[in-house]
Amino acid sequence: MPHITRRSLAAATAVLLGATALTACGSSDSGDKAGAESGPVSLTYWAWAPGMDKVAALWNAKHPDIKVTVQKQASGDDLVTKIITAAKAHKAPDLVQAEYQALPTLVSNDALADIAPEVQGVKDKFAPGIWQQTTFGGEAVYALPQDSGPLMFFYREDLFKQYGLTVPTTWDEFAETARAVKKKAPKKSLTTFSANDSGLFAGLSQQAGAKWWTFEGDAWKVGIDDAATKKVTDFWGGLVAEGAVDNQPMYTPAWNKALNTGEQLAWVSAVWAPGTLTTAAPDTKGKWAMAPLPQWNKGENATGSWGGSSTAVTTDSKHKAAAAQFATWLNTDPEALAALVKESGIYPAATAAQTSGALAKAPDYFANQPDFYTRAAEIAKTTAPAAWGPNVNVAYTSFKDQFGKAAKAKTGFPEALTTMQGATVADLKKQGFEVAN
Repeated sequence: MPHITRRSLAAATAVLLGATALTACGSSDSGDKAGAESGPVSLTYWAWAPGMDKVAALWNAKHPDIKVTVQKQASGDDLVTKIITAAKAHKAPDLVQAEYQALPTLVSNDALADIAPEVQGVKDKFAPGIWQQTTFGGEAVYALPQDSGPLMFFYREDLFKQYGLTVPTTWDEFAETARAVKKKAPKKSLTTFSANDSGLFAGLSQQAGAKWWTFEGDAWKVGIDDAATKKVTDFWGGLVAEGAVDNQPMYTPAWNKALNTGEQLAWVSAVWAPGTLTTAAPDTKGKWAMAPLPQWNKGENATGSWGGSSTAVTTDSKHKAAAAQFATWLNTDPEALAALVKESGIYPAATAAQTSGALAKAPDYFANQPDFYTRAAEIAKTTAPAAWGPNVNVAYTSFKDQFGKAAKAKTGFPEALTTMQGATVADLKKQGFEVAN
């Protein structure tokens, strides 16, 4: 995403919000420090990650002048809507846990503060591709990265050896491996194309260089059908059409069985995959291995993201400096990061935490790969930039509907992408956004 500021976002949403401009960056920060220093400060933090209250308790024990109270919330679109509603009524909490793709929506609704002055020197603690998702490529900082989900390739090491397969390093090799599996074991598949989780497709497109939402002047431009995403669509659509990979959705009993019995040999997933595999395929513990995501061209080194969230300070907070101080501690302090891993089960975005503390040892499910988190940390550093917009939910819903139909029919993938593009543009216009398409 190019250098987008709150002012340019405001101009693009002026019709929607009934205003010609929103508050300029930083204008609401005055008096912050004075307020925080005048006496004990109480901060409210809306979050959905489990155990976040236990993590905040560590902070409260050492910072009696800044007390943080965690209020557990639902995640996803429901929380975004709740934050926006609260912000318009000037009753938002001090801090919120926000998924990366929700940040443009929250910023355009003037719900998040620019905390750049309060978090100087923090940038280098995160991978550039992750940091970019909280800044939109500009100087303003609308949140601090909390956790991430870099994409990787997970495969049955024993079955690859049994069938004489080589771990693919490019997508062309991936396709050839899929075909080889069908020749050697017709009833098995390398993997499946699933349309019931939009995040995976978005991450694969991100790796290919997709920019689904960008800015032109004061208007949004939707590029869901850009060349990078078309390449990803044609690749997977082609494999489904020829029967080289399965077309069944993930997270079903049938999918679990396919993983557990070896009917499916691999899974393109994220760093959190061990937790899912532990439940889905318990009989295969110790038989899987992880490798970097295949690349589009030899020599390239990039991955996408599937999941991840940030910690943001709201414009309603009367103690932005104190809130930013807590957000910085939460996402950079070694004790806090170790607690996030232990209590919340997240993969921290801070690079230093990805190979220390609770992540120094491989997951039990991958005990056969002792360097699991060391390799994962190297992969995480290569996360490509992502470009999110104000109606990700509409794009994701359209993907599930249209690509779900295409996967079932084993045809119509290009048309599904065209429909997804059109639905996203139409929704932006309906909401009153300026659209350059």
